[in-house]
Amino acid sequence: MRNKHVLHMVQAALIAAMYVVLTWVANLLRLANGVIQVRFSEALTILPFFTPAAIPGLFVGCIISNTITGSAIWDILFGSLATLIGAFFTYKLRHISKWLAPLPPILANILVVPQVLRIVYGAPDSIWYLTATVGIGEVISCGILGMLLLFALQKNANQIFQS
Repeated sequence: MRNKHVLHMVQAALIAAMYVVLTWVANLLRLANGVIQVRFSEALTILPFFTPAAIPGLFVGCIISNTITGSAIWDILFGSLATLIGAFFTYKLRHISKWLAPLPPILANILVVPQVLRIVYGAPDSIWYLTATVGIGEVISCGILGMLLLFALQKNANQIFQS
C-alpha cells in the first residue's frame, strides 16, 4: 500500500515538473499567457486518461507555472482550478472513449480563462473574441498535441503508468 502511495506522489511530481518546464518554454515564445496562448503543457491534460496521479500533478504544475510566469493572483487561482476541473473530468471519462480525453480541459479553459482575461487583466476585447482565441489555443494544445501524446503513450501506458 505504501509503495502505491509513493508511486502516485512521484508520478504527480513528475507531471507537475513537466507542466512547469513546458509552460516555461511556451512563455519564452510568448505563448503561455495573454489573449492568444498555446501552452505546450496543456497537452499533458490528457494524462488523467492513464493515471489519477495526473490530477494533482497538473493542478500543482499549473499553480507553479502561473506563478513563475507572472500571472495575477486571480489568474493563478482560477486558471489552476480550470486545469484541475478539466483533469478530474478527463479521468472520469477515461472508460467511455479516448476521444473525449481532451474535451474537459478544453471546455474548462474556454469557460474560465476568457473571464479571467476580461475581468482580472481588463482585456478590452469582447468575450466572444477571447473565448475564440482561448478555444483555438486549447484545441491546438489539448486536442491536437494532447491526442498525439495519448496515441504515443498508449502502447506502453502499462509500463509508464504502473499503479
